[in-house]
Amino acid sequence: MSAESKDDIKTSEEHEEVSDSPEFLKDILNLYPKGKQSVVNMLLGAAASAAKVASKTADISSRVGKILSASPEQASLMREAGASLKDLREVAGLTVRELSDAIRLPDQSLLAAVENGTATLSFELILRLSALLARHDPLPFVIRYTRTYNPEVWAVLESWGAGRLPLQLERERQFINIYRSCDAARNLSDRDFERVLEFTRSAFEMALGFVSEK
Repeated sequence: MSAESKDDIKTSEEHEEVSDSPEFLKDILNLYPKGKQSVVNMLLGAAASAAKVASKTADISSRVGKILSASPEQASLMREAGASLKDLREVAGLTVRELSDAIRLPDQSLLAAVENGTATLSFELILRLSALLARHDPLPFVIRYTRTYNPEVWAVLESWGAGRLPLQLERERQFINIYRSCDAARNLSDRDFERVLEFTRSAFEMALGFVSEK
């Protein structure tokens, strides 16, 4: 590493594992608006699986939060990510101590080191931070910081299509809004709704075929 040796890097030791325990999930998910909890739950499960895969396919620790690379490139990414995190914290009007307390991080010097680009973040801490600093749009935040601090885990997630999650979720939202914007659809009987749904499905498949032929 250019300015710091690997031994100088702090790691979030007390938050290393990506846990899938019910208590952990409930604790984390309750930090998010209800509309975002299913997305976070999906990300959490995927990250836990990705960490296990990464530990088997690369000579790394499966414990999220450990430094996986000491290259100058990653050091630069960590400095950029740390500066961005500091900006988000300041925009939120929080001190380092206040944010550390909010994410239940006993050692506030760790967060200060992250902002300085000399410490890593575990996946759990990334989720907690996104719940406070990006709670209404957590995916870009989670993706960026996972890519920076857990590159091997992110590589597995990306191979599974995680990088397309924001786009896919936006498309699903647009479909849902079509239904929500139509008051008549809410008043349909179950039978009529099934008929409309079948027609919509057929029309959608026809449209896909039309687009693929162009």
